[in-house]
Amino acid sequence: MLSRVAEAIYWMNRQVERAENVARFVEVNLNLMLDAPGGEAEQWTPIIATTGDTELFAERYAEPTRERVFEFLTFDRSYPNSILSCFRMARENARSVREVISSEMWLHLNRSYLMVKDAAAAPDVLQQPSEFFQRVRQASQEWVGVTNLTMTHDEAFHFGRLGRSIERADKTSRILDVKYFILLPSAADVGSPFDELQWTALLKSASAFEMYRRRYGRIEPANVVEFLLLANNFPRSVRYCVAQAEDSLRAITDEHGTTGHAALDVGRRLGKLRANLDYADVRDVMKSGLHEHLDALQSQLNGVGEAISATYFASHPDLLP
Repeated sequence: MLSRVAEAIYWMNRQVERAENVARFVEVNLNLMLDAPGGEAEQWTPIIATTGDTELFAERYAEPTRERVFEFLTFDRSYPNSILSCFRMARENARSVREVISSEMWLHLNRSYLMVKDAAAAPDVLQQPSEFFQRVRQASQEWVGVTNLTMTHDEAFHFGRLGRSIERADKTSRILDVKYFILLPSAADVGSPFDELQWTALLKSASAFEMYRRRYGRIEPANVVEFLLLANNFPRSVRYCVAQAEDSLRAITDEHGTTGHAALDVGRRLGKLRANLDYADVRDVMKSGLHEHLDALQSQLNGVGEAISATYFASHPDLLP
């Protein structure tokens, strides 16, 4: 039976990582709108489509304006994937195992939640959103450091890294998918300075711009896709994250002798996904259709997450996923 702390750490890491990536979703669209030619209408529907929560948004709001999308993704308490909800659930999960996690972990999550809660009550946060999103990203990155430096690297640690890696792989693929959903005004804009600005904004939203330039130099769509999808040494690339997830799953299995058909199913799913990424060719990805490839990838990642939950997490239904 999986320990309560291991399951709680898994969900905490996914929730904090999700909050960071939601901030990245909104920020990349803000950057794209700033770079758009004069008179170009703002497009906020694509951001909701990228999250996969279009129907949920439609139930709560009417037209997807800047203000409504911002509220939905950042401060909507009834939306479980909003930044505020993610930090709230992470803090509640931490509270349930507070006596066995480090004090630094609890204090950091508590401060992060209060920071977002205070921002939700601030009347001018929408006027300066970039500063808020930077604080969210910083809170998430500091959480990674706190857990790495104050936790024993045992089963709970590896479940935490497993959760963070799966979440980050999924969200990096969705950040890349933003370029598909935010359509160019016409086919003539492909390869134009505006097209290059869009790819640059996408790289920056994944904190990948400088590392990309070190490796490739000029902005080329296929190279951007290859870097964010298939790079084996960039920590936000999908391939790197899947490899980290598989390594943590192997450590859990090796240390605790996890056996059984269900556990093997998780390993097979993750191993197949890693092999597909290891041998993928970006030319084939672009030829077959980037969006279609990313959609299939997200389905596989969802399948891995569901298999992990079904295999390991039936024992503590009171934790908040």
